[in-house]
Amino acid sequence: MTVWDNIELFEQEIAEYCGSKYAVAVDSCTNGIFLSLKYIGIALPHDQYVEVPKYTYISVPMMCMHAGFDVKFVDREWAGKYRLSPHNVIDSAAMFAKDMHNTGDFTCISFHFKKAVSTGRGGMILTDDKQAVDWLVQARYDGRPSMFYNEMTTKPVTVLGYHMYMQPEQAVRGLESFYRIKGQNIITGRSSEYKVDLSKLDVFKK
Repeated sequence: MTVWDNIELFEQEIAEYCGSKYAVAVDSCTNGIFLSLKYIGIALPHDQYVEVPKYTYISVPMMCMHAGFDVKFVDREWAGKYRLSPHNVIDSAAMFAKDMHNTGDFTCISFHFKKAVSTGRGGMILTDDKQAVDWLVQARYDGRPSMFYNEMTTKPVTVLGYHMYMQPEQAVRGLESFYRIKGQNIITGRSSEYKVDLSKLDVFKK
């Protein structure tokens, strides 16, 4: 066993609790949303859009745009989580509950220091799609086929990746936090708590 096995254990625990087949640990929910959109965008035609609530965390529409999607701001109240329609990516940064994942979705959760389960900074993507997992695991860590750098000598690098992986010590902290709150259904945010209408910010206007 190595320190990296703590990440896999954390992924297994969260997937089982939240009701998904797989989980991919990343360094933030924000980047989990980005990677999920990048993955589904590979198979989509150009000029796709994403609906984003006007009142939410500012990084969400930014990640949609970085992933290559146009953003349409919508009036939508939410509590805990919401769908980035018309796609199957769920921003669940403000919710953690048993069996919260729905089959077919990419459910992105946050382990920010203010969240119910905390790693200090971190996130996870819940999915039932093994093909997606294979891509996400490589994409989160520089396209590498595993956590062990020199395995690139025998396993090809096939993904142009990003530097968005979770560190082992964060996974240990997350496991400790998870075991303390296990069994609780927690919502830590809702649209009414956000006072800035993102659709009015110049940065999002073409």
